[in-house]
Amino acid sequence: MLLNNVSAIFKKMSYAAMRAGRNPEDVKLIAVTKTVGIEAIKEAVEIGLRKFGENRVQEAQKKVMSDELRVMSERIEWHLIGHLQKNKAKYAVNLFDLIHTVDSVELAEELNKQSEKTGKIQRVLVQVKLSEEETKQGVSENEMMPLLAAIKHLYNLKLDGLMTMPPFFEDPEMARPYFKRLRELRDEAEKRGFSLPELSMGMSNDFEVAIEEGATMVRIGTAIFGEREK
Repeated sequence: MLLNNVSAIFKKMSYAAMRAGRNPEDVKLIAVTKTVGIEAIKEAVEIGLRKFGENRVQEAQKKVMSDELRVMSERIEWHLIGHLQKNKAKYAVNLFDLIHTVDSVELAEELNKQSEKTGKIQRVLVQVKLSEEETKQGVSENEMMPLLAAIKHLYNLKLDGLMTMPPFFEDPEMARPYFKRLRELRDEAEKRGFSLPELSMGMSNDFEVAIEEGATMVRIGTAIFGEREK
């Protein structure tokens, strides 16, 4: 089942990229493993998936440090795609290759401090909030440039791009303006001298639209592993 699901997703990703005149190889699949067991993650690694996204530091810790997955650690890249509290920064730095959800100068400074202690250059994305939803995290459009500027001066962080999470819509076309806006914000920032190659946007229900609008990373859980347990 997993192989069939992943094959179908890669096919859709490729078609979406080609519709937009893009190289399908420029879009990376992040397999979201929130509530997914270790056996299913092992199977996903065996069929060729390499990038895995976790929402919570505590849940990720159990998986990343498990004997079963530690032996595969050279084949796995871990991404934090959920909100990060400042007091969990030191754990996040030890666990994740890329943190998608930096949303304040304070968090960036703490990540920089913890990365410096371990001698690591931590890759990060800035999360931008483009909807009015209270539950969504991220900096506003107005706060984005100052945060990018602050991160540029933190030498143990490497700023790789932007991330956003639009509201959920049954019709994926409704999410298009949010994806388009993130790309526009990235383009504006690049004109001001920032290098932001990555756009993390799009999930199981809307990743094709996200790719058409420029996503370089799509975060997909349900379409790979099935409906998650509550």
